[in-house]
Amino acid sequence: MHGQDIRRPLGLAHDLRPERLRASLDFLTGPRTVGFFVPRGLPTGLRFEATDLGWASGEGPTVAGPAEPLLLALTGRPVALDELSGGGVATLRGRLTR
Repeated sequence: MHGQDIRRPLGLAHDLRPERLRASLDFLTGPRTVGFFVPRGLPTGLRFEATDLGWASGEGPTVAGPAEPLLLALTGRPVALDELSGGGVATLRGRLTR
């Protein structure tokens, strides 16, 4: 994530491997990360779907998009919210920008 924090604003491309993206999403949506890597309450009641990986986690209104913007959002970074879609995006945006 720290690499993306630097690359994105500078417009630098990075080839993120699907298996690493999937492992990161699995980790971030697991029970041990909330309150540490993932802001407390952020994913509650939302379903996250990585449209480029065929990956999903959670239940509720959907937040869908490529894995990299999902990772940024799950770690509390609102920079890629415009790349996400679904009925849960407004809720997620509210939680990230309060």
